[in-house]
Amino acid sequence: MRRTDNATMLLGRILLSLLFLIGGTTKLLGPAATQAMFVKQGLPMVEAAWVLAVLVEVGGGLAMLFGLFTRPVGLVLAIWCVATALIAHSNIAERAQEIQFFKNMGLTGGFLYVATFGAGEWSLDAWRSRRRDAVAAE
Repeated sequence: MRRTDNATMLLGRILLSLLFLIGGTTKLLGPAATQAMFVKQGLPMVEAAWVLAVLVEVGGGLAMLFGLFTRPVGLVLAIWCVATALIAHSNIAERAQEIQFFKNMGLTGGFLYVATFGAGEWSLDAWRSRRRDAVAAE
């Protein structure tokens, strides 16, 4: 793989992870506000939903950033984007909600690419693979 391909894949992972790291950290630091928003959206078990949201967004964001378990994390985040679009942004009659809905769909496409093609050579996944291969060669 070319150096520019790996650099582009790294940049893509950084950009995809930012939204989740920022949003997840906001949810982590403001549980009451997040849970109130979940109540307004009609979600059941808001405390459990808050824990799940923080785990998926912060954990998934960090995993994507560092390229760790990238393919399964990409799939989880793609599903998360669809779910949150349908739950939180389904009123596409409002222009702002329409934008948020299609932003989530665009992110879903990006995460499906990552789930398909992986993290690239500049990732913890690639480092783990090289290390595994070196141990097997001994």
